[in-house]
Amino acid sequence: MRIVSGIYKGRRFDVPHSFKARPTTDFAKENLFNVLSNLIDFEDHVQALDLFAGTGSISLELLSRGCEQVISIEKDRDHYQFICKVMRELKTDAWMPLHADVFKYISRSKQQFDLIFADPPYALPELASLPDLVLQNNLLKENGLFILEHGKEHHFEHHPHFMQHRHYGAVNFSFFQPGVTATETSVV
Repeated sequence: MRIVSGIYKGRRFDVPHSFKARPTTDFAKENLFNVLSNLIDFEDHVQALDLFAGTGSISLELLSRGCEQVISIEKDRDHYQFICKVMRELKTDAWMPLHADVFKYISRSKQQFDLIFADPPYALPELASLPDLVLQNNLLKENGLFILEHGKEHHFEHHPHFMQHRHYGAVNFSFFQPGVTATETSVV
């Protein structure tokens, strides 16, 4: 796993071969962050939440770009321990990995975030409900952004808070924002 840009650019971390996680490809990750750099000033006290953190790849990119705080939620014990190991190697106090169930965290959290990223297993039965859960539980700040990574079989263009869609190979990202209404959306 390689960090694409920022203060940790080029750092690599060996992910155990036994991991079940499907990390976001470097190509998709680089393109996603090119889009995000036009939407978010990462060095402006950004607080981010990474749901289904897996290997921590997206969390690392967020930290590398200057996020003030990144909370990573991962249910798998081995993946969580790997994320903690990487955090210790980086010697950062801006990263807070939590060993927790994403759905319980969403329903109980009182913190709001500037950016929330979710990369659930593509076959997760509840995947389509994630935008509603994040928005209904008020996890985003007023101008916050929720990005959901998903497979090609899911379409969110008719969601009332859909902002845009990007795809890079087999990787799809749908963007949502609380203040956006369906009439303001665009598909890219």
